Amino acid sequence: RGSLNNTCVSMAARFLLGLKTVPNVQRYISPVWIRALDSRKYTTDASGVSMSLRSGYPVISISLPSRKEICDFTLRPHLQTVGELSKQIMAEDKGVDRIALYSQEGHRIAQSTTLDLLLQSNFLLEINGTKFSVEVPKNLKYTLEGEQSLSDVKNSIFKLYTALNVDAHQLSKELELKKQLEQLKTELEPLEQEHQKLALQSNKRTNWAIWAGLAYMSVQFGFFARLTWVDYSWDVMEPVTYFTTYGTSMAMFAYFILTRQEYNYKDAQNRQYLNFFYRSATQKKFDADRYNHVKETIIKVQGELERLHDPLLLNLPTPHLSTKSTTSE
Repeated sequence: RGSLNNTCVSMAARFLLGLKTVPNVQRYISPVWIRALDSRKYTTDASGVSMSLRSGYPVISISLPSRKEICDFTLRPHLQTVGELSKQIMAEDKGVDRIALYSQEGHRIAQSTTLDLLLQSNFLLEINGTKFSVEVPKNLKYTLEGEQSLSDVKNSIFKLYTALNVDAHQLSKELELKKQLEQLKTELEPLEQEHQKLALQSNKRTNWAIWAGLAYMSVQFGFFARLTWVDYSWDVMEPVTYFTTYGTSMAMFAYFILTRQEYNYKDAQNRQYLNFFYRSATQKKFDADRYNHVKETIIKVQGELERLHDPLLLNLPTPHLSTKSTTSE
């Protein structure tokens, strides 16, 4: 019941304080209430909150308003924020409905501010309208110079680790990649020989197919020419040539439907080459998938070796780009 009464009084006080700021409303509020609200708003208490150092961590002791007992909160300056500290206090005492922190100048401190910045100077802690003055001991004040020194120590440790371990690790990684590359090249050698034979055979068959197409078109041209000028006339052959041309267009459209590619001579040649190649590979029992996998792995390993030789990873200066200046006469 006492906690509920405190909450109701705090809410009523905030409501009246809000009315106080509205123009032409102060004349309806009793001056006694205004003085009481002003004293409630700006009164600070130094006995309800204290701060000390325990086991290397700052501890803030707060007298909870509902249970009237002191609760210790261990702070982690570099990991916690003002908002997280407020949530911890409200979780311990359900009667706390408002928590705010202010600087010595009276400016409110944002919830996202980390505690290491908060502990650089004294501050005010407001709980349910009552402000407590928190004095930070001198041995708890975290300075930016200390953080900079810690950052310098981390950089020095990183450079020392790099000098002692990274070079050795890079050398072992390079040896491992070179060994893997040699194994892959050894495995690829017989596959490459078989691939060259199949590629040469497929290329010949593709060329024969191309020349056969040219021969067919030449025979067709000569046949239509004889029928037009020797056996028959143009009046007879014109419909025949029309339907022949239209049938060729239908064949090209059928090619697009089957392959989903526009018909052009270079793509048709490559497609016919691959058709001959995989058909011969099936007959000769050549593992094309294994060949492609080994080739891709070799390219990947070679890329890893080039990356290891990057000047940035070797802590070497990057090569300058050569600029060629041209002068016009």
